[in-house]
Amino acid sequence: MGWWRIGTDTLAGSSFVLSPLAETVASLKTLHAAAASHPGERAWLGRHLPAYRERLAAEPLDALLVRAAIGPTWSADFLTPTPLGDRERTFEEEVGAVLATGPADAVDQLAVAIGGPVPEPLRSARDLPERLADVLGWVWRETVRPEWARRRRILEADVLARTALLSRGGWAAALDELSPGRTRWLGDGRLQVNTRDYPPRSVDGGRLLFVPVTPATGWVSWEGTERYTIVYPCAGVLADTAGPRVPEALGALLGTARAGVLVRLGTPLSTSQLVALTGQGLGSVGRHLKVLLDAGLVRRGRAGRSVLYEWTEAGAVLVAAQGDPRPAPVRTRKG
Repeated sequence: MGWWRIGTDTLAGSSFVLSPLAETVASLKTLHAAAASHPGERAWLGRHLPAYRERLAAEPLDALLVRAAIGPTWSADFLTPTPLGDRERTFEEEVGAVLATGPADAVDQLAVAIGGPVPEPLRSARDLPERLADVLGWVWRETVRPEWARRRRILEADVLARTALLSRGGWAAALDELSPGRTRWLGDGRLQVNTRDYPPRSVDGGRLLFVPVTPATGWVSWEGTERYTIVYPCAGVLADTAGPRVPEALGALLGTARAGVLVRLGTPLSTSQLVALTGQGLGSVGRHLKVLLDAGLVRRGRAGRSVLYEWTEAGAVLVAAQGDPRPAPVRTRKG
C-alpha cells in the first residue's frame, strides 16, 4: 500500500479546496471508462458519451494521448496537476499548469503512466500538452460547465459533511471516511493514500490539500515538497444527484417534495446539503424539516457549527415500510 507520513503541523494546516480542473479530469476519466457508479452518472454518460467518442474519433492522436495519460495504475502528472490551494481558481487558470508542461516532460510522464516506452506518434509529437488541454477544455465546456453551479453545491455540501465528521471524530475518523477502501489512518502519523505498492513519502513541511470530485474516482499528486493533494470522490449519498427513489405511497402521504427530503436522511445531512441535493429552495427545505421534526420522523443534532438531520426510529420504520428507496450502483458496458 502507498502511505504518507504527515506531521501534526501539516495536518492542522490542511484544507479542503474546490477545483474545476479536478472535476473535469474526473469527468474525463468517467467518459474514458464509460462506467457509471450511480443512476445520475449513468444519465450524464448517456448524454455525453456519444459526443465524446465522436470528438476523439475525429482526432486519433488525441484518443491515443488520453489512453496513454490515463494509465492502469498512474495518470500522467500533467493530466493531474496539483492545485495551488491559495484560493479557488477558474478552469482557465488551472489548465495553465497543463499547458506549462514541456513537450519532453510530457513524454517522460506518459512513459510512467504507460509503464513502458511511449509509442509513436506520441513520442515525436511536440504539442501533447496543448492537445491534452484541448481535450480537457472540451470536457469542461460540453459536459461540466453547463452544470457546474449544481456540482459546486454538491462539492460544498461534501466539504461541510467532512468538516462535521472531523469535529465529531477527529482526523482519524475524517480520513478513514475520505475514500473507503483506499484512504485509511494507520496511526503514528501515517496516512494510507491508496492500495498500490508505492514507497512511503513524507509530507512534513508541505501543505496538504483535500479536493472532492463528484465522479467516483480519485488520485494523489504533489508539487515538489511544497504541496500535496488527495482527490477523493464525494460520499455516495451526495454524488448521486438523481437521488433515492421516492416511493409512490410515501409521496402520496407526505407530498413528493417532503418525502424526497425524508428519504435522503438515512445519512445525517444539513439544510444546505439538502438544498444542494434536492434542488429545492432553502425556505422549502426548512418548512419540510419542521413538519418532519414535529411529526417525530427526523431529529436534529449539532456537529461543530453545523446542524444535521437524520431519521428517528419512526422515520426509519416509515421509509423501510415503503421498500428500500436506494438504487443499486450500476455500470454501463464499455464500448
